[in-house]
Amino acid sequence: MRRRYQNLTMARKLLVVAVAMLAFGYALGPLYNAICNITGINVLALGDRNIPGATSSVAANSQVDTSRTITVEFDANARGPWTFKPERRSVQVHPGELATVVYEFQNAQDRRMAAQAIPSYAPRQAGPHFNKLECFCFNQYTLEPGEKKSWPVAFVIDPKISRDVTTITLSYTFFEVGGPVPPAPGSTAAAELPEPLAPNKAGS
Repeated sequence: MRRRYQNLTMARKLLVVAVAMLAFGYALGPLYNAICNITGINVLALGDRNIPGATSSVAANSQVDTSRTITVEFDANARGPWTFKPERRSVQVHPGELATVVYEFQNAQDRRMAAQAIPSYAPRQAGPHFNKLECFCFNQYTLEPGEKKSWPVAFVIDPKISRDVTTITLSYTFFEVGGPVPPAPGSTAAAELPEPLAPNKAGS
């Protein structure tokens, strides 16, 4: 009799656990959407946008300011025997909207090289509001002779940026590590080495 009671008690507990797990499974979808709405970032969509060659698109984001549009222009400076250029020259985005552009690079030398990029912004006040979620400038790269690479830059412009800013130019200077470091485009200050492996989501 006692064993039967214990079995019934265990069966009830297992039934409660099964019902709870089933309810949690149904709640995962709405829970995920709620998290995306709160944070303003769609994690799954972001993963797709980080694939080289992906086109820019709008993140499902309640913080996108659709009342204004900013033109982002892309520039590349090749300070050496290599090819470096953006896949396209400009894109129009709303503040708070996630977008991606791809930069193409080829080592035209007959030897291996290590290289890194220095970013800069115009106007300069746009820099702190230009948040890069993915960028090749976070790392140094070693490229074999003739090797080609395509690197994405995924970014979001902070909606708090001044309404006076309607155009932003993102420029990169690619230099060979171990050689002279060129100043960032448009900068009159002394050149500074970027910080590798330290993603800066505040526009550095």
